[in-house]
Amino acid sequence: MTTDKKKSLSFEDALTQLETIVTRIEAGQVPLEESIDCYAQGITLLKQCRGILSQAEEKIQLLSESQGAVTVEGELPDEDADA
Repeated sequence: MTTDKKKSLSFEDALTQLETIVTRIEAGQVPLEESIDCYAQGITLLKQCRGILSQAEEKIQLLSESQGAVTVEGELPDEDADA
Protein backbone atom coordinates (compact mmCIF):
# COMPACT_ATOMS: atom_id res chain seq x y z
CA MET A 1 0.00 0.00 0.00
CA THR A 2 1.38 3.42 -0.88
CA THR A 3 1.61 6.39 1.43
CA ASP A 4 -0.74 8.42 -0.79
CA LYS A 5 -3.42 5.77 -0.45
CA LYS A 6 -3.06 5.73 3.34
CA LYS A 7 -3.45 9.50 3.48
CA SER A 8 -6.78 9.22 1.68
CA LEU A 9 -8.16 6.70 4.20
CA SER A 10 -10.88 7.80 6.54
CA PHE A 11 -10.25 7.54 10.27
CA GLU A 12 -12.51 4.51 10.46
CA ASP A 13 -10.76 2.72 7.57
CA ALA A 14 -7.30 3.43 9.00
CA LEU A 15 -8.40 2.22 12.43
CA THR A 16 -9.88 -0.96 10.95
CA GLN A 17 -6.64 -1.70 9.12
CA LEU A 18 -4.64 -1.02 12.28
CA GLU A 19 -6.84 -3.36 14.30
CA THR A 20 -6.42 -6.08 11.66
CA ILE A 21 -2.64 -5.73 11.78
CA VAL A 22 -2.58 -5.90 15.58
CA THR A 23 -4.85 -8.96 15.61
CA ARG A 24 -2.71 -10.79 13.05
CA ILE A 25 0.53 -10.04 14.90
CA GLU A 26 -0.90 -10.94 18.31
CA ALA A 27 -2.31 -14.20 16.95
CA GLY A 28 1.07 -15.16 15.55
CA GLN A 29 -0.38 -15.43 12.03
CA VAL A 30 2.61 -13.81 10.32
CA PRO A 31 6.29 -14.74 10.19
CA LEU A 32 8.83 -12.46 11.89
CA GLU A 33 9.93 -10.56 8.77
CA GLU A 34 6.33 -9.87 7.77
CA SER A 35 5.54 -8.87 11.36
CA ILE A 36 8.19 -6.17 11.14
CA ASP A 37 6.66 -4.84 7.91
CA CYS A 38 3.19 -4.98 9.47
CA TYR A 39 4.47 -3.14 12.54
CA ALA A 40 5.89 -0.37 10.34
CA GLN A 41 2.60 -0.12 8.47
CA GLY A 42 0.77 0.02 11.80
CA ILE A 43 2.94 2.91 13.01
CA THR A 44 2.08 4.84 9.84
CA LEU A 45 -1.65 4.16 10.33
CA LEU A 46 -1.42 5.14 14.00
CA LYS A 47 0.20 8.48 13.10
CA GLN A 48 -2.54 9.09 10.55
CA CYS A 49 -5.29 8.35 13.08
CA ARG A 50 -3.68 10.67 15.63
CA GLY A 51 -3.42 13.41 13.00
CA ILE A 52 -7.10 13.08 12.08
CA LEU A 53 -8.11 13.17 15.75
CA SER A 54 -5.92 16.22 16.35
CA GLN A 55 -7.51 18.05 13.42
CA ALA A 56 -10.99 17.17 14.70
CA GLU A 57 -10.11 18.44 18.17
CA GLU A 58 -8.83 21.73 16.73
CA LYS A 59 -12.04 22.18 14.72
CA ILE A 60 -14.17 21.51 17.80
CA GLN A 61 -12.16 24.04 19.81
CA LEU A 62 -12.54 26.67 17.09
CA LEU A 63 -16.28 26.05 16.85
CA SER A 64 -16.65 26.22 20.61
CA GLU A 65 -14.70 29.48 20.81
CA SER A 66 -16.63 31.07 17.94
CA GLN A 67 -19.98 30.14 19.49
CA GLY A 68 -19.07 31.30 22.99
CA ALA A 69 -20.52 29.37 25.88
CA VAL A 70 -22.49 26.38 24.74
CA THR A 71 -25.77 25.69 26.54
CA VAL A 72 -26.78 22.07 26.81
CA GLU A 73 -30.48 21.40 26.31
CA GLY A 74 -32.09 20.75 29.67
CA GLU A 75 -29.29 22.50 31.53
CA LEU A 76 -30.42 24.44 34.55
CA PRO A 77 -29.60 28.16 34.56
CA ASP A 78 -27.14 29.47 37.13
CA GLU A 79 -28.85 30.78 40.27
CA ASP A 80 -26.72 33.93 40.09
CA ALA A 81 -28.05 34.73 36.60
CA ASP A 82 -31.55 35.41 37.95
CA ALA A 83 -30.39 37.66 40.79
